[in-house]
Amino acid sequence: MKSENVKIIFGYILICLLWGSTWLAIRVGLDSLTPIFSAGFRFIIAAALFYILIKVKKVEIKTDPLAIKLYLMMGFLSFVIPFGLVYWAEQFIPSGLASILFGFFPFATILFSRFLIKGDQIDIYQVAAVILGFIGLIVIFSENLSIELDNSFFGMLAVLGSAFLQGFNAVMIKKYGKNLNPVSMNFFPVLIAGICMMLLSLLFEDLSRNRYDFGAFFSVTYLAVFGTLITFSIYYWLMKRMNVVILSISSFITPIVAVILGWLILGEKLSLQDLFGSSLVLIGILFANLKGLKKYYLTAKK
Repeated sequence: MKSENVKIIFGYILICLLWGSTWLAIRVGLDSLTPIFSAGFRFIIAAALFYILIKVKKVEIKTDPLAIKLYLMMGFLSFVIPFGLVYWAEQFIPSGLASILFGFFPFATILFSRFLIKGDQIDIYQVAAVILGFIGLIVIFSENLSIELDNSFFGMLAVLGSAFLQGFNAVMIKKYGKNLNPVSMNFFPVLIAGICMMLLSLLFEDLSRNRYDFGAFFSVTYLAVFGTLITFSIYYWLMKRMNVVILSISSFITPIVAVILGWLILGEKLSLQDLFGSSLVLIGILFANLKGLKKYYLTAKK
């Protein structure tokens, strides 16, 4: 049991670090590739890697009606629509504002968990964690926020829509996806996302702008391997073993990782405001796990 707890903690930290680093990789890739093509190419490569992993590990691919429904739901509600909305929205709103709006993901998870998962209790600690984490993100990005409702209103709605779709999908997978292997359950959704996004790119993007240089190769490869294959496998493995609300709070940590990497690699400013906002997020995470920590402490005393 203790061994699995260590794996859960390590997995949680790893997805936060890797997803935090994807912002930097996306930025590098967008200097060479159009957004939807870049995302579609990433998912096509990731789907191929998932398929190889399935064959090597001899993982069973379930094809019963429930599994197929979940594959389709994940493909569109985890990848195609949410990623499409965010990429589209960032043409009109700053990335800092997009990060904060996507912070509604844990709120959506709480809302859907309350009505769809009877056994997953939501306590005051988790609610406090989400509120503190959201305030922390606002503090971190407040200097860089600018809102012009005439130009950005629909972009803001798009990111909110993405967050709520992701929250709904996470709760549905938590409820119905227990019998699916974390590797096989990603293959079809990622393949659907790759095909759909490549088609959308062909229809709506000017592909003559694309440059297939080292930046493009690095970005797509890194995002396929570390930002998709590894992270989503770990994410759905964790979903079977921990509260879905606490898992969703990882979306507060990834922007902090992105800020720190921007400071270390790109020389971007890291202010006291960033550190204060990050502290609020970390305190929120402590609140989310306070009940479990108290239980662990009392058990250890016995």
